[in-house]
Amino acid sequence: MLLLIGVLLLVGLFRTSSGLASAYGIAVSTTMVADGIMCFVVIWKLWHWRPWTAAALIAPLVIIDLTFFSANLLKLFQGAWVPLTFGIVMCGLVWTWRRGAAILTSKTRRTEVPLTDLIRSLEKRPPHIVKGTAVFLTSDPDYVPTALLHNLKHNKVLHEHNVILTIETAETPRVDLAERVRMESISDKFSTIRLRFGFMESPNVPKALAIARKLGWQFDIMSTSFFVSRRSLKPAAQSGMPRWQDHLFIALSRSANDATDYFQIPTGRVVEVGTQVTI
Repeated sequence: MLLLIGVLLLVGLFRTSSGLASAYGIAVSTTMVADGIMCFVVIWKLWHWRPWTAAALIAPLVIIDLTFFSANLLKLFQGAWVPLTFGIVMCGLVWTWRRGAAILTSKTRRTEVPLTDLIRSLEKRPPHIVKGTAVFLTSDPDYVPTALLHNLKHNKVLHEHNVILTIETAETPRVDLAERVRMESISDKFSTIRLRFGFMESPNVPKALAIARKLGWQFDIMSTSFFVSRRSLKPAAQSGMPRWQDHLFIALSRSANDATDYFQIPTGRVVEVGTQVTI
């Protein structure tokens, strides 16, 4: 839908293909400059060339691309401003998301409890134990998931088997099935599972967990509850970002994909625990 709206706006703004020439030229030349800079970083950081050797190889290409870019800047007011404006807006969105996510992680980390500390505390004073398996999704398996803390605080129960599930995105397009699942037992009631997916793959948690059966985990999707923490963000008086950026980050968070749908978890097996966080 957004792509359709963007195309209609461009057609209405420029009207003819010749009118798009200025916008097209600056877009292509900017892409070529960015590709040259990224190529330098890849050769330097990933291929481990010496920086001046990589620069000597890439600099002539970047200089030529910069020449085309400078020439297209002369058409800034004839339509070249459109792709530049779009790029600036996209950079602003990415910057806001990364900055807001860093602030949010820093705030939540102050109240998080190491998982090993919680396990020792539960062994000394065990809560009421209920049958079944609970899977708690978290991005950091070293700390207690928020959903687990709230389940203990409000419901005052602990499942017979508890799995701390972390889903990682590999730097490869696809991950071999033999490397999909990593399991580790922490105690008689707690274990951790890491699922790895390639960046070209659609994460499917139930199918990946089925692989864990071969590793010894008795997994039954119909007797397992998935606990997901849903954060409700509120702007804080002082968050480290301007107020407009606070509201933009909150809007981006609300538009993010739902974890249940993204990881293809059956909705009937999901328990969402809501928390309010100021950002």
